[in-house]
Amino acid sequence: MQNTTTYLEQGRALLEQAYADLEADDLHQASGMGWEAAAHILQAVAEERGWEHDDYRLLIGVASKLYDETRSYDLLHGLGAAIMLYTNFHDGVVGREWVGSCLDRVRVFVETTAELLDDH
Repeated sequence: MQNTTTYLEQGRALLEQAYADLEADDLHQASGMGWEAAAHILQAVAEERGWEHDDYRLLIGVASKLYDETRSYDLLHGLGAAIMLYTNFHDGVVGREWVGSCLDRVRVFVETTAELLDDH
């Protein structure tokens, strides 16, 4: 199993890759990388706290616990954007501007969630 720092570093790298994919007009990859960035940050927090996190349902549960703890709208809206990117990765339903906006929300989600780690 990966450690918290690895998940955090990979999440941030995946987000940067998502923006590079967006610049290259590869909305499919940008969407997938955006979702993966959010998922990795959730995995970092879950790993640190000893929570299960090995599937989509469990990751959404992690996000729900974090929202209950913080009542942060950045987490709530960021998760919604990440889920939209996940959907777009599979179904290709939204365009460039929407993907870019979702990535911006995910960036805030990643940094807000990272602040919940003991050593970020």
